[in-house]
Amino acid sequence: MFQNPPDQEICALLKRSRRIAVVGLSPAPARPSYRVSHQMQAWGFEIVPVRPLVESVLGQTAYARLEDVPGKVDIVNVFRNAAEVDGVVDSAIAIGAPAIWIQQGIINHGAALRAQAAGLFVVMYRCIMVDYAAMV
Repeated sequence: MFQNPPDQEICALLKRSRRIAVVGLSPAPARPSYRVSHQMQAWGFEIVPVRPLVESVLGQTAYARLEDVPGKVDIVNVFRNAAEVDGVVDSAIAIGAPAIWIQQGIINHGAALRAQAAGLFVVMYRCIMVDYAAMV
């Protein structure tokens, strides 16, 4: 069974990270992915939307797949249903992402353990915005 890292390690990840690829970032302001990403952007994070069929979200160019994102990503933040997390983990591993954050409300222990075994820092079933506000 997957367990999240200690809060001190999560805090350190958030402090050293600046660029977050958000898989499933909705262009709809009422959606949690939009609200969370908008707030993280306001706190100085570079948000990279990963969502097919959308040109941009939050004023940033959107990419269809993680593999299409140019440059280094510090955290892959996942706003997809649990059944789709396996594919996101495959992509995060493929691009060499150092960390994956599976948002609150999403649980896929197998995918989280696989990401962890591949060397990624993994956080699951927690909100990146809430943790950043509380820890940093």
